[in-house]
Amino acid sequence: MDKISLKIKMLYDEMGKAERQIADWIFENPGKIISLSIVELAELCRCSEATIVRFSKRLGLSGYQELKISLASEGGSSYISSSITADDPPFTMYEKICNDIYLSFEKTKKSLKTEALELACKKITEAKRIVIFGLGNSASIAIDASHKFLRAGLNSVAYSDNHMQVIAASHLGEGDVVIGISHSGSSKDIVEALKIAKEHGATTIAITNSGKSPLLKQSDIVLATSSNETEYNILALSSRIAQLAIIDTLYFYIVYNRSGDALRSIQETEHSLLSKKY
Repeated sequence: MDKISLKIKMLYDEMGKAERQIADWIFENPGKIISLSIVELAELCRCSEATIVRFSKRLGLSGYQELKISLASEGGSSYISSSITADDPPFTMYEKICNDIYLSFEKTKKSLKTEALELACKKITEAKRIVIFGLGNSASIAIDASHKFLRAGLNSVAYSDNHMQVIAASHLGEGDVVIGISHSGSSKDIVEALKIAKEHGATTIAITNSGKSPLLKQSDIVLATSSNETEYNILALSSRIAQLAIIDTLYFYIVYNRSGDALRSIQETEHSLLSKKY
């Protein structure tokens, strides 16, 4: 996906005030830039012509003319907005969801620290036990992670009940790993469970959205996603898919770094499951 409009949105947070004014105008007036000269756009955006050139080059373009051509090739689409409306036809809704997911992946690549991911992979691969906590929307992510790790031969379990999370955390110790999954990082139960596990000597890993949150204080390792969710799309796919991509990365590291043990475990699992299929 190489839409220039998506690239504008992806780089929006890195732009200065004047460049954001250009981006906002483009978002609010899809298709209208095509007929404007650089002087006219500068007046509409209350910025200098040099700012428009700088804005274009930030996007990897040679200048204003290439910006116009790139936006024209999108047919004046306004689907860069993540706000699904009642007037949107189903395919427009689908396109907006896809765009949100794409942006979440790209922004997560910038938020995710290489050192943190490598350390998490190492700790999980060497762990005696892996316990994963998730509540509500994050519960399915925790179950998916435990399922993958278990298939790879690791001692892994997921809990989505807050009482069981506290009980499990209280029995963890040195050499164990606990993973807390929370998009907001503000789930009291997840924070409390990680705190208990940390106090008992377990390594604590958080998979959460970038930014400050209570969960960070109880986490030895933070694997940060980047996904904007609002009141109306709090159950959106973008954050969950970003979390699942991190889980898959941990899983594939385990598979290729356990001296063949993981592959044998996967093969044994598949063989055992044959009786469950026609």
